[in-house]
Amino acid sequence: MRVVIITGASDGIGAEIARQLAATEGARIALVLAARNMAMLEAVAGECAALGAATLALQTDVSVQDDCKRMVAATLERFGRIDVLINNAGRSAHALFEDVSDLGWYEDLMRVNLWGSVWCTHAALPSLKASKGSIVAVSSLAGLVGVPGRTAYGATKFAVSGFFESLRAELKGAGVSVTTAYPGVVATRIRHNGYNAEGERLGTSSLNEDQAMPVAQCASLIIDGMNGRKREVVMTAKGKIGRFLKLLVPGMIENMALAAVKDEAKPH
Repeated sequence: MRVVIITGASDGIGAEIARQLAATEGARIALVLAARNMAMLEAVAGECAALGAATLALQTDVSVQDDCKRMVAATLERFGRIDVLINNAGRSAHALFEDVSDLGWYEDLMRVNLWGSVWCTHAALPSLKASKGSIVAVSSLAGLVGVPGRTAYGATKFAVSGFFESLRAELKGAGVSVTTAYPGVVATRIRHNGYNAEGERLGTSSLNEDQAMPVAQCASLIIDGMNGRKREVVMTAKGKIGRFLKLLVPGMIENMALAAVKDEAKPH
């Protein structure tokens, strides 16, 4: 039985990854679902159990290191091993830097998006090395190209990319794969629940979402990358081209980034 931990599993990409894994692997998989909202977690766990998967729902705030340690300990107590850790938990934000008066929420965002992944990975690493397992880090295209209004979010995702790129090199001889996923705009509620300039809930999305990727497609691409033990999963053609054009024509990429932002959210 393959034991898979998924953080941020109560909704969005994490919940859909869980459902797809349960649908394809059934009784051959154990899913450890971690997030803050226990009611939503239990609902997702129920869906996965109905598909035959063994499940364990754990209320976890990844911005608290002790929660990350408890999650890993509970997984090992229940299942005795860890084969995959999917670091998916994250929060969004959109604010022009000059409009931010209190930078405290920048630190809070970093604790969720970066440190949550670091703490979970550190706690699970001995078990992942023993199983020669896989680590997945869900970054963002905002972790490859700077986007206006995303100084806080982009900083956390660039940090995620750098940390896991270095870790991949460190673990090359240990048989542990490290896959970094770079979704673009996905049809979830993450941007609505992100921070605004005052550190409060945005309530709306600041990005153009007319061509948002369906969450099922995003989850499927992440699973394929995980199962194929790929280094990276860059999910859009613009993302694949943009990372190279950034080196050659950075001004063009800045204009493309501006075009991704709604007019009312652009700098004036």
